Amino acid sequence: MTQEYTLGCGAPDQDTALPLSVRSGDEPVPGAYVRLLDATGEFTAEVVTSAGGQFRFFAAPGNWTLRALSRAGNGDATVSAERGLNQVAVTVTAA
Repeated sequence: MTQEYTLGCGAPDQDTALPLSVRSGDEPVPGAYVRLLDATGEFTAEVVTSAGGQFRFFAAPGNWTLRALSRAGNGDATVSAERGLNQVAVTVTAA
């Protein structure tokens, strides 16, 4: 007798995407660490930006803070994410 199992995971809702970028002035910031913080400020996830300063999070709809940390400086941005793509740019300034 063969039994099949379906395994699930706690992956976030894929219907809400945050394709974003980190910039210093008009220039992209590659290699920046970007943290996703929930509405209470709790750390949720972290990614590193691409050579073009871009990154993406998949998150549940709601209010989020994005915190970018880089050699070029640091910056925060808030986003009220809804289903679909939510475009946001995080601007960093020298510390």
